[in-house]
Amino acid sequence: MKPNNWLMCERANCVNKPHVIAMVGLPARGKTYISKKLCRYLNWIGINTKVFNLGEYRRHATTAYQCHEFFRPDNIKAMAIRTQCAMDALKDVCQWLESGDGEVAVFDATNSTIERRQLIRDIVVEKMGFKLFFVESVCNDPEIVEQNIMEVKVSSPDYTNMNKEEVLADFMLRIEHYREKYQPLDENQESDLSFMKIYNTGEKVLVHKHEGHIQSRIVYYLMNIHIVPRTIYLTRHGESVMNLEGKIGGDSELSVRGWEYAKALANYITGQDIQGLRVWTSWLKRTIQTASDVNVPQERWKALNEIDAGICEEMSYEEIAEKYPTDFAARDQNKFSYRYPRGESYEDLVARLEPVIMELERQGNVLVVSHQAVLRCLFAYFLDKSADELPYLQVPLHTIIKLTPVAYGCKVEHIRLPIDAVNTHRPKPKIPGYLEEQFRRKEKLPRT
Repeated sequence: MKPNNWLMCERANCVNKPHVIAMVGLPARGKTYISKKLCRYLNWIGINTKVFNLGEYRRHATTAYQCHEFFRPDNIKAMAIRTQCAMDALKDVCQWLESGDGEVAVFDATNSTIERRQLIRDIVVEKMGFKLFFVESVCNDPEIVEQNIMEVKVSSPDYTNMNKEEVLADFMLRIEHYREKYQPLDENQESDLSFMKIYNTGEKVLVHKHEGHIQSRIVYYLMNIHIVPRTIYLTRHGESVMNLEGKIGGDSELSVRGWEYAKALANYITGQDIQGLRVWTSWLKRTIQTASDVNVPQERWKALNEIDAGICEEMSYEEIAEKYPTDFAARDQNKFSYRYPRGESYEDLVARLEPVIMELERQGNVLVVSHQAVLRCLFAYFLDKSADELPYLQVPLHTIIKLTPVAYGCKVEHIRLPIDAVNTHRPKPKIPGYLEEQFRRKEKLPRT
């Protein structure tokens, strides 16, 4: 249900309009890669986003892909199918945004002619009153194009019965068919459009008439991503004295086993011989001590400090449940949004960590030594986990999480170093409605 004030407001006069992000570019230019990354980022910061991939609509509409001939501009029958698929996808985009469920829809397609982009504008802006922003990926480096085909397209459903050489040959011909009609975005011919153009995976970026908060965040994010191979290592500090005491927060020293982990971590990193590695820690003693023997450049980030538990700092969960039972129960009901009195929520933590994500996207190999809640947020970003899942992700002590970005996601490896530690993971409660149950017992109300 949409709120009444939304229904009463003409969309043309609203600031917070739904957005359509329409991709532009020849095949194998990384449009789907950008679409998926952008969707993951926007969802992570709390903007409900969904990708509508035109290729999936086309595969659903046709029984089987034959060859590149389907994409010839003079193939009238195939062109009619492709146009209808685009209309079906746009219809779904508009229905999803109109329903109130979505805030940003990413239309992942070539949209490679002025005529097609004008059609999108007529539907999205003129008819529906949504905001529209085009993102074009331009790549003139044949090595990058071929690499993209070999890494991504060979596993496409279009090519289930072809070898790599056949896939490459067919896809290159597909690109040539698109090139015949391709019209890049142009600020002179399409001066009324808002768009950005990304050249050769970030070598150069052109932004034209971007409007508002969401488009500004999209531009900033896409200016920071790159495709250079790298690895990100996440690890919690070694076991701390307060971990042994079962208490949260604080700024305690490492335990004896925590110091053993610090040495083991340094030995592991040295043995990996990771080129250009940088280490990021929080400002808290236990992370700085954990990284103290790792002999590479290090930086301290206040943003990497553990979640602020406010009045519950340096208390055990048992103490919190006894002293603040209402707060304890409220956190169990919605752990992502619950904010400790005078402290933070996971939602606050995500906002605090956004600059860290931006820098991680720009960097090469990085080892992040931080805390359980912080690493849950970072891990959730790379794994595209929801707000409901995020606060319960397992990030055990004395374990390195190795993240290697791949085509449309992340390869994850858990490397457990052989030093014992306490288990600080608190699973999601199995009994929902704890607060309501307590209230009913107190007031002797019947169950509904």
